[in-house]
Amino acid sequence: MVDKDSTYIFHYHEETKHHYDRYARSPGYMDWENQPNPFRFYNGTATVNLPFVESDPPSPHLTLYRQQSADNQPITLKNVATFLELSMSLSAWKAYGQNRWSLRINPSSGNLHPTEVHLILPDINSIQAGIYHYTPFNHALELRAAVPAPLWQQTRNHFNNDGFMVGLSSIIWREAWKYGERALRYCNHDVGHALAALSFSAALMGWKVSYLNGLSDNDIEQLLGFDRVKWEPLEFEEPDLLCYVHDQDAPAVVRTIPEDIIMAYNKLPLTGQPNRLSPHGVDWQIIYQTLQHCRKPRTTDKIYDYGARPFQEGPSSRLTASEIIRRRRSATAFDPYASIDQQTFFTILDKTLPRDNCPPFDLGLGETAVHLLLFVHHVASLPQGLYFFCRNQSDLTELQNTCRVEFLWEPVTPTLPLYRLKYGNFRNEATRVSCHQDIAGQSIFSLGMIARFAENVRSTPYRYRHLFWETGMIGQTLYLEAEAQGARGTGIGCYFDDPVHTLLGLQGNDWQSLYHFTIGAPIDDPRLSTLPPYHHLKRSPRTDEI
Repeated sequence: MVDKDSTYIFHYHEETKHHYDRYARSPGYMDWENQPNPFRFYNGTATVNLPFVESDPPSPHLTLYRQQSADNQPITLKNVATFLELSMSLSAWKAYGQNRWSLRINPSSGNLHPTEVHLILPDINSIQAGIYHYTPFNHALELRAAVPAPLWQQTRNHFNNDGFMVGLSSIIWREAWKYGERALRYCNHDVGHALAALSFSAALMGWKVSYLNGLSDNDIEQLLGFDRVKWEPLEFEEPDLLCYVHDQDAPAVVRTIPEDIIMAYNKLPLTGQPNRLSPHGVDWQIIYQTLQHCRKPRTTDKIYDYGARPFQEGPSSRLTASEIIRRRRSATAFDPYASIDQQTFFTILDKTLPRDNCPPFDLGLGETAVHLLLFVHHVASLPQGLYFFCRNQSDLTELQNTCRVEFLWEPVTPTLPLYRLKYGNFRNEATRVSCHQDIAGQSIFSLGMIARFAENVRSTPYRYRHLFWETGMIGQTLYLEAEAQGARGTGIGCYFDDPVHTLLGLQGNDWQSLYHFTIGAPIDDPRLSTLPPYHHLKRSPRTDEI
């Protein structure tokens, strides 16, 4: 079955590549009348309006990455609300003429936001233990099932410490509406963005997010009741993952849940019916067929060792961690003459390295599989050129033997796994391989994320999704680090896959480019105005967050 699954996934990946003479299949136009609602609601549920943060945690920038930098906060409704506000809520509204659209803390491909958040909470303050759906539009929880006290106590005893569960799911149709067959890729990028956003927010609360990597997709469906929901055609939520959020000082939690507890949750009476998102969906069959081949089975849960290494010395940000989170935006244009200094560049890259007890990569997704191919355009004291950042040193020798023989592989600094491949101006190449988008060539630097591909997919087909999750987590880290250093980032999902591989000299599918990213000095569009994130709610106490 593994061979059949991986063969189909390889087929999907090849079919959804962009080429210079042919883009992956998509609608080809914007069907505005059929655009999906960006917000999911479960109609008919009891709703809990969450309190807004009165004053953000004052934690400095590096609290995002250093466990135990923030004091552990009790699990209260107010603190859970803060956790969600600083990870998955709205960050602003943009307006142009009569058109308005929302932005969120967690980035999304095309701002389409396929990722939904569900929580399983204990009895806290005035709300009962239950399975809840988070709606960012209202900053509220919708109660989908009440959890009896004995069941929650059994759950708590299993994990052996206080906490709560948070799950992510994807509505594929939201991305397919615009991007067609490539949508599955983008949905999984966004899962990674959301995972990192949750992990960073938890760190500010003195909490840790642990991925329950032993669970199957079927387990998650049963826990959250997805298997009993009457979905509108093509508007179902695909289960992605479930995490346990707990005290950062607590012992390592088990990464699975026993089947008897799962079955007890699956018997709980559900309330609420998901709202209709579009008048009608379009069945991109290759996506939904591929989903069946990369579903995760139940596996042995595992705790990963990423090692410990000091952080790169560099400039500190004048912004607090919360300010960085709230300010994150996607740039649409860059000043081609802007630059950053070499040390700032190093500190940005350094934050993408996995470390034990350092968000976001310590949540336990799996072995590090993604590296960075860098187009360095304008970093002071660093020559223009093509560079490679090796995030897992065990891959270095193979990459050196696989890539072009003329590459230099010159170490740039003894403190980072950064290598110079080739000197020269690569602005045109960066633009060309990123679907001719100027933001890739007019930035300070841009990059492609190169993953160990065939081996992972062939041995463990569901890892196809995880590879994209890892790239999304890297992307969210780069977004925040760009903001911290006075720049801005943009994720690029449109790129020409095989020309990137040709540039490196890669053949076959052992290694594949899965996501592009670019960082520069943003040029704002003066035609757009900005509104506070919750100006539409009477209960919002904050009007200054833009």
